[in-house]
Amino acid sequence: MNPKKITVALAGNPNSGKTTIFNALTGARQHVGNYPGVTVEQKEGFRTVKGYEIRFVDLPGTYSLTAHSIEEVVARDFIFREQPDLVVDVIDASNFERNLYLTTQLLELNVPMLLALNMSDVAEKQGFAFDDRKLSAFFASPVVHTVGSKGKGIERLLAGIIKELDHPSEEPKPHISYGKDIKRELDKIEAVVDQEHQLVSKYGKTWLALKLLEQDEDILTKGHTEETLAVARQSAEALEQIYGDRADILVAEKRYGYVSGVYEQTVKRTIERRHDISDCIDKILLNRVLGLPLFLGLMYLVFMLTFSLGEYPMGWIESGFGWLGEVVSSWWPAGSQSPLKSLLVDGIIGGVGGVIIFLPNILFLFLAIALLEDSGYMARAAFLMDRVMKKMGLHGKSFIPMLIGFGCSVPAIMGTRILEDRKARLATIMTIPLMSCGARFPIYALIIPCFFATEWRGFMMWLIYVIGVLLAILCTIVLRKTFLKGDSGLFLLELPPYRMPTLRGLAIHMWERSWLYLKKAGTVILMISIILWALTSYPKPDADRLENLSPEAAQQAELQHSVAGRLGKIMEPVIRPLGFDYRIGTALIGALAAKEVFVSQMAIVFSVGEEQQESQALRDKLKANYTPLQGFCVMLFCLISAPCVATLAITRRETGSWGWALLQFGGLTVLAYALTLAVYQIGLIIQ
Repeated sequence: MNPKKITVALAGNPNSGKTTIFNALTGARQHVGNYPGVTVEQKEGFRTVKGYEIRFVDLPGTYSLTAHSIEEVVARDFIFREQPDLVVDVIDASNFERNLYLTTQLLELNVPMLLALNMSDVAEKQGFAFDDRKLSAFFASPVVHTVGSKGKGIERLLAGIIKELDHPSEEPKPHISYGKDIKRELDKIEAVVDQEHQLVSKYGKTWLALKLLEQDEDILTKGHTEETLAVARQSAEALEQIYGDRADILVAEKRYGYVSGVYEQTVKRTIERRHDISDCIDKILLNRVLGLPLFLGLMYLVFMLTFSLGEYPMGWIESGFGWLGEVVSSWWPAGSQSPLKSLLVDGIIGGVGGVIIFLPNILFLFLAIALLEDSGYMARAAFLMDRVMKKMGLHGKSFIPMLIGFGCSVPAIMGTRILEDRKARLATIMTIPLMSCGARFPIYALIIPCFFATEWRGFMMWLIYVIGVLLAILCTIVLRKTFLKGDSGLFLLELPPYRMPTLRGLAIHMWERSWLYLKKAGTVILMISIILWALTSYPKPDADRLENLSPEAAQQAELQHSVAGRLGKIMEPVIRPLGFDYRIGTALIGALAAKEVFVSQMAIVFSVGEEQQESQALRDKLKANYTPLQGFCVMLFCLISAPCVATLAITRRETGSWGWALLQFGGLTVLAYALTLAVYQIGLIIQ
């Protein structure tokens, strides 16, 4: 039987020992020529083993596959043209991190690959030890150690090649995360590239779009349509405007981030080595002892600044809505009880305005988060949490969608798609609502200044966020230890180099999230505020029942007679042990639609039956009617209790079951009730 003919390409950095490996594999059966159309030398050799006639091709030594040199173009063109059955990536183990950049680009090509860690003896003397299992998983490729200059490991390498040829890996290749901004532009390019069938069949749609975004000179000349070139140019310019760097530099940073993540988790250093600037910073920020306290301290600083910086613009907006309410009220005679006046002043201006006044806090919070993300620190925060969560049998990768949950639970739950294991994904989905989303922030921003001194406000905000994170971790532990048991698996998080964020980039990322909040205030919350105003205002009690009552007592009588008041009264026996009255109960009903509505409803509840210009500020009214303990319990209950309707719907969609969605809804509500009950009752005893 004739041997089966196979092509194996050897790739690697210059001076990685690739040619030495090639010579050891092929011996005297070598041919030397030039690649077609260029003067670059082509070496190929042959070896027959176990029914295979293997053609080994020694590709030009190169640090990357970007079209910066003729060697780089030749190497990648050979892979596309010849489509070798296997690519052996020869890595200088003593310069492991630098060599991995080429490995990430081979990963992007989606070619079958084997990693040969050459010069392993030198790496060992330098104090490096490698976790081959993790390294193999992160590149979906087997790993073999060699010392080419001494002929060590060559037989193992050959055996590894034969094993891959006999039983090629069916594991899907991992994907490098380029971030939402780059991903958005790649999607635009892929949409137009998809029409170029011949090029797509040769290069692949994703890789082609990536090279066009990088404005790769060689790929730009491959005969693209004017539309494709224009979209690619516009996408590259859009990213440069946001980040202040060219698209190819931004993509390279993401690759280096992947490399850093692999390096951190697969290499143990037994002696000290020199580090670059990012490594030196990481020595402190990722320190096993200092890292987590520094992260918690940084978040505390964020919340403290959010309150202090947002205080004055909040006051301006509050005064603006107060002035607007007075203007609208002046359209009617003094003392008028017009339903339209009440709708405009109490329902729309009071309800929506009660939410919009917290926009400065939202802006500053998202600005701080954008600063931490764009600088590269948030990736380190997830890395730190991985260390904590793994000790409890969890998966650090779950913390990525949890971080997104600080903005909104809906995209966070969708973000769990990065988790391959279904049980780990379900556990994460179930606990994401415990992360304090932007919708809860107005509740905290309303209550904390009411009941806590200025110096305590940042701490209280920090505390409520930390409680959410701790509860999410504990609930995930319970789920993973009971009916969602399973191995947490490997976790790779890219560690991009630290960079100085641009003002434009910060502004865009801050406004993207804040606009969603403002848009909701002008649509969903406006609609719900009108509905809740109607429920709070009607039916009206008989006029003779209000004649001899004080204005405040009359207001209470009107509210209690309304639909919302009656619902609140029905709830009151159940929620009274938590420190809540029927007014808080009506607001909690509204919060099921959207958490911010709690604030709107409280504003409506305390303004019904009063002239807007004669009313106190909402915070003053809350302070007059409730205690700090009750205020804290409201925050705690709103943090934990049933998520909004949108979260319920997305949980149903992502889990494929109403059972999981209802379990999340009911389970979190029961947990909220139990913990709030305990805190309030213990608080009463301590007071």
